[in-house]
Amino acid sequence: MITDLFRLDDQVAVITGGGRGIGAASAVALAECGANVIIASRTASDLDAVAARVAAAGRRAVTVVGDLTDLDVVRSLAATAQREFGRLDVVVNNVGGTIPLPFLDTTPEYLEEAFHFNVTTAHALNLAAVPLMLDHGGGVIVNLTSVMGRIAGRGYAAYGATKAALAHYTRLAAKDLAPRIRVNAIAAGSTATSALDIVTSTPELKAMMEELTPLHRIAAPEEIAAGVVYLASPAGAFLTGKILEIDGGTDVPSLDFNLPDL
Repeated sequence: MITDLFRLDDQVAVITGGGRGIGAASAVALAECGANVIIASRTASDLDAVAARVAAAGRRAVTVVGDLTDLDVVRSLAATAQREFGRLDVVVNNVGGTIPLPFLDTTPEYLEEAFHFNVTTAHALNLAAVPLMLDHGGGVIVNLTSVMGRIAGRGYAAYGATKAALAHYTRLAAKDLAPRIRVNAIAAGSTATSALDIVTSTPELKAMMEELTPLHRIAAPEEIAAGVVYLASPAGAFLTGKILEIDGGTDVPSLDFNLPDL
């Protein structure tokens, strides 16, 4: 059956930023397809809630509380997979994000922090994960980037540049790691996560975001997670180096900060 191609029975996945939003939805979705998961974030209560949902799906979640800007913490997730499950098959580099700022407020230090959080952390985890994946024949890496990595808007210099870098990193890593490890990314549009709570709780801003998205709504985290499952599973076995755009047709920023001309 075609649905069998989406199974990940007894595979092991690491998801960064797995306590909320897209990361949490991805962890649960992968578990529902048969995977055990390692989920990491800063907040233990968030992770525990996701672990309970994973357990309800009949799979096991190992939680890691830590600062995912710390490269040692990120690298340790691969070792946790090896210690707890004896293997690692899937990495979902979900953690990331950068607060938009006016151009003249975007310092070089801020840009470097954005690259560290959105690109360097993913590379650190991938470096630690790849040898373990190769020990069991191969694996899959899914990077979470953004529609802002391909469209332009004022205030997004740091966020957009780093997400574009992660998208091209995906293409480059796919060449380096083929054929045994597939590397793809999802360029997500506006998604109803806690990061957008302050926006979606303001009716005027929420209406603007919906109006500027051709499908006239904001994505649910589960819609992005469905893409993660597709890329991680045998259903996506003939894809590598690709960016899956799950963005509601977005071609302009859905959040306009109305920054004036300099």
